[in-house]
Amino acid sequence: MYRDFAYIYDNLLYDINVTQWVGYIESIFDKYNKKPEIILDLACGTGRITTELAKKGYDMIGIDLSSEMLNVAKDKATAHSLDVLYLNQNMSEFELYGTVDAVICLLDSFNYLINEEDLYKTLNLINNYLNPEGILIFDINSKYKLSKILGNNVFYDVSDQISYIWENKFINSKNICEMDLTFFQMDKDGKYIRYDEIHTERAYSINEIDNALKSAKLNVIGKFNEFTFDIPDAKSERIFFIAEK
Repeated sequence: MYRDFAYIYDNLLYDINVTQWVGYIESIFDKYNKKPEIILDLACGTGRITTELAKKGYDMIGIDLSSEMLNVAKDKATAHSLDVLYLNQNMSEFELYGTVDAVICLLDSFNYLINEEDLYKTLNLINNYLNPEGILIFDINSKYKLSKILGNNVFYDVSDQISYIWENKFINSKNICEMDLTFFQMDKDGKYIRYDEIHTERAYSINEIDNALKSAKLNVIGKFNEFTFDIPDAKSERIFFIAEK
């Protein structure tokens, strides 16, 4: 997963507005009167959000399972003369040298925890490394989005440098969305190289997430539609969870 297209991942996610994501995170800090100094970005990917938060003066730690993604993230930190600690670890088994004031886990990374046991393990580890009154912010793709919007659909985009075909299948019996991604990147000689990736996301209900947070002794203090402070409804596509230790 993310092995082949780590170096073009940011170009594929052209619709992700990093400024909007960072602004929303800071608005959550403000809403709950949190002033974190050390932040863990769990499943940080290529460090787009990690980098922007580090630019704002936060002491950032980034963890990701993909070493290729972390190589891209480290290059960004170096380019901006930022001191970011990146660790190549599984989010359900991570270890830190100390505690943090906040944990963020964004861009539906929690949906990649296919086994419920890994969800519980991850949340318990977060509790372990959060300082008292520390805050956790994460988002999930809702079941509505995975089953009705993404599932059983085909998406594509064609451009000169990168093109892709994204074919999805939702399996109701497992609450799983399987994503088959084929993309073509132009090399320096003008030839196209094909890459294939398969991704799997699990649909979790709000109740399932609530129960997992409660089990990890993390207090839910907010659940919102993406980039708002509105209550989620049956057709919410991305839901943010805010919890406190």
